[in-house]
Amino acid sequence: MSLLDQPHHDGSPLFVSDESPRLGDMVTVRVRTSAADPVEAVWLRTTYDAEPVYHPMTPTTEGEVTWWSGALPVHNPVTHYRFLLVRDGADGHGEQEWLTAAGLVAIDVPDATDHVLSAYAAAPDWGRDGVVYQVFPDRFARSAAAANRPTPPWAVAAGWDDEVVFEGRDPHTPLQLFGGDLDGLTEHLDHVAEVGADIVYTTPVFPGESNHRYNATTFDHVDPLLGGDDAYERLSSAVHARGWRILGDLTTNHTGDTHEWFTQASADPTAPTRSYYYFESDGSYASWMGHTTLPKVNHGDPELRAAMVEGPDSVVGRWLRPPYDVDGWRIDVANMTGRLGALDVAHEVARAARRTAEELREDPLVIGEHNHDASGDIDGDGWHGTMNYSGFSWPVWSWLRDPASPARAFGRPVQVPRRDGGAVVDTFRAWHAAFGWRATSQSWNILGSHDSARIRTLVGSPQVHRVAAGLQFTLPGVPMVFAGDEIGLEGVNGEDARRTMPWHRREEWDTATLAAYSDLARVRRSYAALRRGALRWAHVDDDTIAYVRELADQRLLVVARRAGGESFTLPGAARGTHLLGTEPGGADAAAAGGVLVVPASDTARLDVWLLDD
Repeated sequence: MSLLDQPHHDGSPLFVSDESPRLGDMVTVRVRTSAADPVEAVWLRTTYDAEPVYHPMTPTTEGEVTWWSGALPVHNPVTHYRFLLVRDGADGHGEQEWLTAAGLVAIDVPDATDHVLSAYAAAPDWGRDGVVYQVFPDRFARSAAAANRPTPPWAVAAGWDDEVVFEGRDPHTPLQLFGGDLDGLTEHLDHVAEVGADIVYTTPVFPGESNHRYNATTFDHVDPLLGGDDAYERLSSAVHARGWRILGDLTTNHTGDTHEWFTQASADPTAPTRSYYYFESDGSYASWMGHTTLPKVNHGDPELRAAMVEGPDSVVGRWLRPPYDVDGWRIDVANMTGRLGALDVAHEVARAARRTAEELREDPLVIGEHNHDASGDIDGDGWHGTMNYSGFSWPVWSWLRDPASPARAFGRPVQVPRRDGGAVVDTFRAWHAAFGWRATSQSWNILGSHDSARIRTLVGSPQVHRVAAGLQFTLPGVPMVFAGDEIGLEGVNGEDARRTMPWHRREEWDTATLAAYSDLARVRRSYAALRRGALRWAHVDDDTIAYVRELADQRLLVVARRAGGESFTLPGAARGTHLLGTEPGGADAAAAGGVLVVPASDTARLDVWLLDD
């Protein structure tokens, strides 16, 4: 049996009649099996107030496919369900398998890999269908006004072409200031459009005594070094004039040690902001990962929560209102926010931030940074999704990493292992199951960020880089492009990756990769199946990963190769019209007798075909 003939269900519109139901609704769910597969009965198992309940499913055969349909009651806000498949004995005496979100299993497994259907509101359409472009303001672009701004006492001025210092060399890495500003970004929005992005996300714009600004000194205004409040308003207006969206970046887990709340609290034990932080009797305090310049805030304190996340006058609320009109937030260190030892109010904080956003904007997006397992944090009414390092970045890195690359692993003491296609697909499946279909689709597919090595350095070649970008734009999830990836910027770790954009050295740009990003964004925007369609794995070997993205009226085949590969065949299509290839060439896929022949390749490449039934 081919991969495409295996029993399948996911949370896409082809398999679920309503991906965002209300509590109390009845949703039709479907399972696809091959008509040649001797499945005699399928039972839908859900948990009704944590008690397993079974519902029968009805088969309908259409040619080579049998569709099993059943009614799923949405009784709990997050409904878990799986399918029991019975072969050679509908009375239960035959072979039995569970179809879970992780695939078929022949043993009874815990509910952790069940499919889930959430009655909470989905992310807004723009946040699910768009392409995110991440900008680290100090390194992106300088307007003419930047030259007239004095260097603050804490900073070390750098010329735009200077080498980025990192790994603790003097001057200290966080103090090197290149002088990029918000008007510089506004002046280069045409480039963002060329990449194909329509959501601009900047790392923090609040003042902080560092180039990264994650150690805020206040949340009340934009850093004058970036042009101040007026420049942020100009950027927001220019972004919205194009019909795009803009996201801010907020550290809800900590402030800087020069923040006005903290300086008041540390100077006076009776200060009203003292309870905003975790002070000990000796004056010491909790901080992010032991960095005393980043004192951790106490979301167990109602006054802090009101100041930070609750209501229109909170930090979350203020910047969503005119004249800035930010469309939502990327929440820094969301996984640790509201958590310290025995205290865990993380979900309450997430709900409060989202509730505030929804009170002020019709369709806000709130994404939580979580570089590990976010599965318990993104299926409710808090963060819509996460920056998907574990479920996307690390599998892609493992498959495409150049063994000779100097790129450093992010968050682990050794390199990510190089794995073959089968192990990588198993990893994708595991994380899709852990997050659930909708949360996966709402989370960000990232190849790297300001915190990690650059994808170009990791994979070592333009061709393989473009394969990685192809996966980013065609697998479930929202592509997030770190500014500079599209032209081949490099970096061995997160600090080194924060290199300046070489606007005046365009001869250094990898224009073929820029064109590939643009093409990928265009095709993703043109074909809804790449944004909302089901995912079925079609062919996997050591060097090839192929999958179908499909809606009821649209099927696309994506074939990614890391080192070339022979041709292979797939059943069930009359023809494949070539839509995109990350390398020159690419032929229509021929078919004979209902079997599609996918052509061979002599290089790393990713291709997309529109399949004709």
